[in-house]
Amino acid sequence: MIVDGVRYHTFETERLFIRPCVLDDAEFIFKLLNCESWLKYIGNRNVKSVEEACNYIKTKMYPQLKRLGFGNYTVIRKSDNTKLGTCGLNDREGLEGIDIGFAFLPQYEGQGYAFESAQKLKTAGFDLFLLTEITGITRPDNLPSRKLLEKIGLHFDKCILLPNDQEKLMFYRLENNKKN
Repeated sequence: MIVDGVRYHTFETERLFIRPCVLDDAEFIFKLLNCESWLKYIGNRNVKSVEEACNYIKTKMYPQLKRLGFGNYTVIRKSDNTKLGTCGLNDREGLEGIDIGFAFLPQYEGQGYAFESAQKLKTAGFDLFLLTEITGITRPDNLPSRKLLEKIGLHFDKCILLPNDQEKLMFYRLENNKKN
């Protein structure tokens, strides 16, 4: 996929296309960032319109994609091209390592899409992007997220606080045991 004249990796699984988030995803990103589970478990990003979602993509997603060659991806169901959620490898401020994150619209949760996309990006992180480890964070009360992090092989390491945050998060990690 080409974003601002640069070609970036896209991925495919049996049921999904996984490609970098682009400006055409703004309406979808607006819905996702304002759904109840996003607000509860990830936090309010104060994106109140599709135009603000465009700006969010430009200012929050594109810079890392351009800097590292990977970032946040839109997860699309092959059978009907429906945008289901996002999954990404993120370089988060105040967090050690590259964080794998995922969020799906409520109607697509619990159907294995998050596992399928996270497993694919974990493999790409190690094999393609040559990451030495992948980390993950979640709130202690987000049991589905905790289970998914463990299902893709991450192990609980410790509780942490992110900068300017008062809520403890569970920090998971997985080292790349392959020789690069």
